[in-house]
Amino acid sequence: MDKKNLFDDLQSRVNQIIDNTPIRDVEKNIRALLTQALSRLDMVTSEEFALQAKTIVQLRKQVAALEKRVKTLEGSTAGES
Repeated sequence: MDKKNLFDDLQSRVNQIIDNTPIRDVEKNIRALLTQALSRLDMVTSEEFALQAKTIVQLRKQVAALEKRVKTLEGSTAGES
């Protein structure tokens, strides 16, 4: 038996032992608890975050353009007074 087969056999035996112990039940319970806890958190997906970030960049550009326009308009009305 070569080393690869020996390790594969050992791994399958360890997996069988673990499957027949309470460790598997504990793992399932922990996964369920974590899933439940994470579902209660108010989180967004990475796609939603990226969309919001893109929107913020666009809004900042619009605000900068409007600020520039206001300064220009204030300058033109200051010359009229």
